[in-house]
Amino acid sequence: MKRSMTVFIALAVLAFSGAAWAADTNTVTVSAVVTRTCKFSSATSTLNFPPLDPSTPVNVNGSTSTRYWCTKDVTTGPVTATNGGNWSGTSRRMAGPGGDLIPYTLGLTPDAAPNAGPGSPRTLTIGGSVLGADYTGVTAGSYQDTVTLTINP
Repeated sequence: MKRSMTVFIALAVLAFSGAAWAADTNTVTVSAVVTRTCKFSSATSTLNFPPLDPSTPVNVNGSTSTRYWCTKDVTTGPVTATNGGNWSGTSRRMAGPGGDLIPYTLGLTPDAAPNAGPGSPRTLTIGGSVLGADYTGVTAGSYQDTVTLTINP
């Protein structure tokens, strides 16, 4: 019995002292990085000029818009445009039938809204013009060019 009592006391001491040994703490640091991002809402836009009538050559303007967003509070660089596929070294040009080319200008005007993320997209107005004198001697038909827009945060 003396032996049983000794075993029982040893087990009780171990049980009570084990609870003190089990307690400890750990601090977890949680972190993330939000990237500076700007994205266009769609991959394509179309700027269509009204029909160009060489019998009454007048300067013609056209415009369209596209939407984009940037991460909140990002200072956006300007939206830039490539020169297009028919650049002459001095102007953008639309190509048409018979290899004829019609020069045009292109302007990009972002709205004044702040960058506030994808839930608050902004508007970029895309405007262009064709001079009447630039389409009086060209072949009738469809003319086009492709320009790529880029926006960087």
